[in-house]
Amino acid sequence: MLQPLSRRFKYHFYGNRQTNSLSKPEWYLTQVLMWMGYSSTFMEEKIQPILDRAQANVCAKVELCRGLLYLVQEKVAHDASRLLYDDTLFCHLVEEVLQFEKELRTNQSYPSVLPGLLHLLLEDTILQKWLTVEKKMAVEKMDAMLSAEGAWSSQYKDISDMDELKAPDCAETFMTLLQVITERYRDLPCPSAQLKFLGLQRDLVDDFRIRLTQVMKEESRCPLGIRYCAILNAVNYISTILGDWGDNVFFLQLQQAAVSLSEQMVLGGLGMMEVGRLASLEGSLFDGLLALLDRLKGDMLGRLLEWTMREIIEKAKPYCKERWLLLPSQHDQSTMSLSSSACPMMLCVRDRLLNLHQNLSLSLFQKAWQGLAERIDNFLYQDVILSNHFSDGGAAQLHFDMTRNLFPLFGHYCKRPENFFKHVKEACAILCLNVGSAILLRTLLKDATDETRDLAGSMDPSPESALNELGVYYLAPCDVLILLNLRASLPGQ
Repeated sequence: MLQPLSRRFKYHFYGNRQTNSLSKPEWYLTQVLMWMGYSSTFMEEKIQPILDRAQANVCAKVELCRGLLYLVQEKVAHDASRLLYDDTLFCHLVEEVLQFEKELRTNQSYPSVLPGLLHLLLEDTILQKWLTVEKKMAVEKMDAMLSAEGAWSSQYKDISDMDELKAPDCAETFMTLLQVITERYRDLPCPSAQLKFLGLQRDLVDDFRIRLTQVMKEESRCPLGIRYCAILNAVNYISTILGDWGDNVFFLQLQQAAVSLSEQMVLGGLGMMEVGRLASLEGSLFDGLLALLDRLKGDMLGRLLEWTMREIIEKAKPYCKERWLLLPSQHDQSTMSLSSSACPMMLCVRDRLLNLHQNLSLSLFQKAWQGLAERIDNFLYQDVILSNHFSDGGAAQLHFDMTRNLFPLFGHYCKRPENFFKHVKEACAILCLNVGSAILLRTLLKDATDETRDLAGSMDPSPESALNELGVYYLAPCDVLILLNLRASLPGQ
């Protein structure tokens, strides 16, 4: 049965026939798959019963496929060696071989324990050529994707529920490129060969990180711009995907293979402790890359917040110079309004929060607004509160500005924004204490710091418990004493 098929195969796909084309491996691969498909029913219904009656432990369909595969194996091995110096034709042959293997295992149900064509790609010169071409084409695609017109815009920007990561097109295209490489080498029957491709992928990620860093440096003159935020989103997106890959079963299996084979391409430079963490699956093969990406992300986010704070501090200059000591007391807070000197600062905070919310991914924005709140809290505490003295009216106005105007700006993004302004919130609470309570608290705190008292624990209540009753948990007693001394209405000031 195989002889006539073998003669036809050699007639059409060897020699000077037009069907024997190095650029068309799909011709002979498809032909063999067709023969397998056409013969399948006949082998199962006519030949298999004969073999079963003879008690021959043979599968007729599989045996025919094996015979036809032998023809293809010879042909692929013959052609592959002739294509080592033609990248385009070599890539095409590899793609067709991978597709053939997939159809052989799925449509023809060819047993996985029997070799197909993939082992031919593991021959040293073929595998090295494949790796070289894979890297060359990936680098060319990286150049193209980073220079494309829409490289830094998200294709999902108009679909809010699909744009949580706000990944720019270049980052998505790059990770798709890596995923395609994974799909190509995933089924190779040799872990050491798979690890070579994993090493290539890690090199490509590091190359892309360096390229992002170079573009970021060009944009760092304007960290508040859309492109800078897009680069930050790209770094975060790649980091997120690699983190997911670290928990993927396929990559975990490769990780175990790398440890058992002591693969230096993957493990090179790691100490015994790091290798031990990989062996116990506590770490992942992407930890080194993730550390570099996280450092870049942290640096970029820090620069972004630094520039944002510069703008806010500039707008806050009039507010820092407000004459808090001279403001009259107001008994009805419903008639109070935001300090006019605070308006530029509040508008700036509002606009920057909106801008960051629009341009950053959800997780990055979460870190950004919390970092901004912390910086604003420290700034207001140092440059507004500790740098001034307050009348009762001044303290009430500050409390109103903060609780009714600043905190609600962040209330769009969390339920209790005041918890992110611990300095300011607790300082306002101390400054707005009624005079009697403030005098008692000051006396208690002074006595607590008096070195002549007999026993350190003899005071009841303790300064900390007294402060806790007032809702002050973050500021130390010495800080509270400083704040009380800023109040003009207390006797002895």
